[in-house]
Amino acid sequence: MADKKDPPIIEQEYLYGLKVVDIGDIRVARGLSRRPHSSCGHRAMAYDQNERRIWCKDCETDVDPFDAFLIICQHFHKASDRLKRERKAIEEAQGHNIIRIAAKQMDEHFRRKNMVPACPHCHAGIFPEDVPKMGSVNRRWEEAKRARKAKP
Repeated sequence: MADKKDPPIIEQEYLYGLKVVDIGDIRVARGLSRRPHSSCGHRAMAYDQNERRIWCKDCETDVDPFDAFLIICQHFHKASDRLKRERKAIEEAQGHNIIRIAAKQMDEHFRRKNMVPACPHCHAGIFPEDVPKMGSVNRRWEEAKRARKAKP
């Protein structure tokens, strides 16, 4: 649907290809529009259901429905990417927070005068002088070992 403000299309002479296409009663000619290309991003779109058209409030031109759909899809894609990045940052922060909580709980256990923390597996007491002697175990290996023990 052409807007009444649109300037006419100038038919151009082309060296290659069809200049005019006849489809039954319809005749289509190739040409260039006099309307200059707009650098507007069409961020302030409005639509009218009665006229079935979409236009930009900023540059006051009609927006092609496909272009409007593409702008909306790009907007939601950017928003989705931003949410994924934020979710990943929150999960990383929670992972670090678990380590801080565990360290704080161990510190609270060591501050008690009459009690020491106990190993969750063998229930033997862990003294502060035992901590420098502690070793490390591969996390995945330990998780697999615990999963095998948990299965009946």
